[in-house]
Amino acid sequence: MVLLVACTAPAPPAASGTQGGERPSLSMVAPITRTLVMAGRSETPSLGSRPLRQFGLTSTTVSRLFNAGLGIRDGEGNFRPYLAEALPRLNTDSWKVLPDGRMETTYRLKANLVWHDGTPMTADDFVFAHAVYKEPDIGQAATPPIAMMEEVLAPDARTVVIKWRQAFSDAGNLEAGAGGISNPTGFPPLPRHLLEAHFRPGNYDAFIAHPLWSTEYVGLGPYKLASWEPGSHFEGVAFDKHILGRPKIERVRMRFIPDFNTSLANMLAGEAHIDVDDSIRFEQAMVLKREWEPRNGGTILIYPALWRHTYWQQRAELAHPMAFLDARIRKAMLYSIDKQALSDALFQGQGILTDTPIPPTSHAFAEVDRVATKYLYDVRRTDQLMTEAGYSRGPDGVWTHPATGRFAFEFSTFQSPQNENEMHIMADTWRQAGYDVSENVLAAGLATDAELRDTRPGLVAASANPGDLTLAEHASATTPSAANRWTGVNRGGWTNVEFDRLVVQFNSKLDRDERAAVLVQMARVFADDAAVISLYFNPTITAFVSSLKGPKPATPEGTTSWDIYDWEWTS
Repeated sequence: MVLLVACTAPAPPAASGTQGGERPSLSMVAPITRTLVMAGRSETPSLGSRPLRQFGLTSTTVSRLFNAGLGIRDGEGNFRPYLAEALPRLNTDSWKVLPDGRMETTYRLKANLVWHDGTPMTADDFVFAHAVYKEPDIGQAATPPIAMMEEVLAPDARTVVIKWRQAFSDAGNLEAGAGGISNPTGFPPLPRHLLEAHFRPGNYDAFIAHPLWSTEYVGLGPYKLASWEPGSHFEGVAFDKHILGRPKIERVRMRFIPDFNTSLANMLAGEAHIDVDDSIRFEQAMVLKREWEPRNGGTILIYPALWRHTYWQQRAELAHPMAFLDARIRKAMLYSIDKQALSDALFQGQGILTDTPIPPTSHAFAEVDRVATKYLYDVRRTDQLMTEAGYSRGPDGVWTHPATGRFAFEFSTFQSPQNENEMHIMADTWRQAGYDVSENVLAAGLATDAELRDTRPGLVAASANPGDLTLAEHASATTPSAANRWTGVNRGGWTNVEFDRLVVQFNSKLDRDERAAVLVQMARVFADDAAVISLYFNPTITAFVSSLKGPKPATPEGTTSWDIYDWEWTS
């Protein structure tokens, strides 16, 4: 699952001015102070780790630079304490399950926590954060873990008590979140001393648009915002009082480069030192590998991360054609997709194909893989299912229904070479199978327009974090809408009564094995009802120069930049 291409820089020559060619001692070497330049794909509208303005692209590293939570997820997906002294443990005083099924967790904060502006951070900042997130008009109230929280209390400045209205297995694993990607364990604190005065009923649009979420951001992460040039870049400086230690690299600059080939050119020219947040793809990584290997230019990490899928519009008032609401039609279309051809064309056969969001690293994967319906390329099954649904081929070979006419639909994707190639390959096989497909490329900048993305009438390509919580978020209660400001990953509005029932069970299970058993059944229903077109786990690229030490490959559940405060220059 992980391809590591390491091109280590040669050892530097002995420094002049030392006797016998000896290297200078560490005390004689001046610290390297140059700025770490990152290439990011797009300019995020917010630096918050649970942004109130939706962002359709990855911003995990951006979020990590400036934010901290009670816990943090490492590269393997394991949770560690961050702002908290320790994480709650089930069936102890720190995690109580009450007779009526409700729960209570207690987090004890570390001493001497401060915001980037020097103001002490206290448990009241979590109380205020909950007040913001639970407000229905803000759009976060229906999503985990906020939807499961009944009350957040601060008995004293260093104690956070969370009362849960129901069982929630990740109640002891709350973290800051992952920026633009939906994160069901995200519960970051908010600076009450700065935001409370702006949080007033009827003023929520102005509150969400306030520069304290962006150009005036104040967080708790390893870096604090130094400057922001809209449309170009922002810079962060090392935060002296970061609770896990001052970062070893003094300054970072994030450049906004929406074009993958431009990011590649910046890496080759040495104008950027690392690509982050999906700023280059597999095709560019192979070019970079060829250029770097002869001169030991750097390291390229290729690892599975985002779950790539396409969703049908299944809201009756928006779907065109309405046939998308028929599971037979959805299955017929799935059988006419050649996933292996996608992997061969996009990733030289290295794509990890999937029928659900559950990655191979999940402890439940083997059983999920056994029960989930597989849609292998088979146009005979397509013909059979379309005929059962009342369609027949017209004179031009396109499926036609006597009542609704030609089966025609729009297929949209966001601008990028990989996305567009993916769309072209899928559309071409659908045309061969008898569907009338029109292709639509959306500008990358429109990724911030969640309403536009979620109300397209046909099919839209998408990415999301893999894992069991992403699967659970496809419950009908978390479907994006105007009421929740278009948050959530069930973007096509798929609904299934049995799946909704299983999600309720899943959220109430605290035992790992019992939870896994329900997850397997959820995955079975999800695949069998053809909820979405599940394609593959996108090979994510992190490329960095040989003088940078620290970045490591991550599992689909982990985060590459979790320990960014420990990265350093080596030469």
